[in-house]
Amino acid sequence: MQDPLLTRANADTYLCFDFGYKKIGAAVGQTITATASPLQTIRSINQSPDWTIISKLILEWRPAGLVVGISRQADGSDNPITPRMLKFCRQLEGRYQLPVYQQDETLTTFEAKHLLFDEVNVNAGRLWEVQDQLAAQLILQTWLNDYKKDH
Repeated sequence: MQDPLLTRANADTYLCFDFGYKKIGAAVGQTITATASPLQTIRSINQSPDWTIISKLILEWRPAGLVVGISRQADGSDNPITPRMLKFCRQLEGRYQLPVYQQDETLTTFEAKHLLFDEVNVNAGRLWEVQDQLAAQLILQTWLNDYKKDH
């Protein structure tokens, strides 16, 4: 019997994660519509991903693959957090047996903060709660746009 977490029912659905030490933003998107939507912010446990919540999301959405934003310096070299992001990618792949796609996330959190704070007037406390899921949405939207061009 196959593990229900590994059953891929939604071939056009992808989940995206914006990894951070304290929290991870999650978003969902579909290749058919090429649209992404924010899902939630997952608080980390002692700077480790909350695998229970991530497993619930994967079980609920049954994605064909996962997308993770990877942060690098302007010259392409690693940021201090890049190795942890890459480890998170390997952990996702190992736990869920799903393809994991890496997407450049340069400035997505900055862009998310700008959209929320300046344009939607979200207060600072609420901004902390939702900025990562919006960043995940922006990362996934970029990935979906590239996917649509290639397919």
